[in-house]
Amino acid sequence: MAVVRTLVLLLLVASAVLFALYAGTGNARYKRLGIVIFKWTVLAALGFFLALTLDRFFS
Repeated sequence: MAVVRTLVLLLLVASAVLFALYAGTGNARYKRLGIVIFKWTVLAALGFFLALTLDRFFS
């Protein structure tokens, strides 16, 4: 579980760095990649914690 939390945190930091690069350079590619990383990180984290919750609920 600590590995998943660390991975989610690192991906969120990567997304923030990409948004900072977009703010600094104005290159829309950084913004687009930051949004994609953020979206899939949030969806994966929600799925993981949903699975943990369902596991505790049904066991």
